[in-house]
Amino acid sequence: MQSNPVIKYLDDNQIAYSSFDHPPLHDSKEADRLAIHRPGTRLKNLFLRDNYGRRHFLLLVPPEKSVDLKQLSKQLKVSRLGFASAERLDRYLEVKPGSVSLLALLNDKDNCVELLIDNECWCGEAFQCHPLINTATLVLSKKSVQTFVGLTGHSITVIDVPLLNG
Repeated sequence: MQSNPVIKYLDDNQIAYSSFDHPPLHDSKEADRLAIHRPGTRLKNLFLRDNYGRRHFLLLVPPEKSVDLKQLSKQLKVSRLGFASAERLDRYLEVKPGSVSLLALLNDKDNCVELLIDNECWCGEAFQCHPLINTATLVLSKKSVQTFVGLTGHSITVIDVPLLNG
């Protein structure tokens, strides 16, 4: 995995992480089925767009949360939020579905994607992130995440994500 651009970037910038290889995981349910345990806060990564496709968001929430996109749209004061297509995911973050994580912000050179993190997640001290592939997980401390995000020119917005009822 040394040829991985995320690993190289983290190493070049002396950002600490732990690495765990595993079978391909497309979502957190697969990790549950395979009983893969790693340290750190697990994250569900949702790539969203506004109704006009002008604003894009990477939303990180706990895997068990179901997000109320209608309420989140109101909260963020954006027109109807929805899931972005695989094509948009590839265009803005250069990853495939199932490999999304905050580390993909490395590929967002024009800072078109806004990073939103659920307050419940941000309470964690370390975070699990795919390094652009879903056959490995990197665990970064909160400080390492802050350093990485800052170096990419992005910022972290911590929010209370509204949940679907039921």
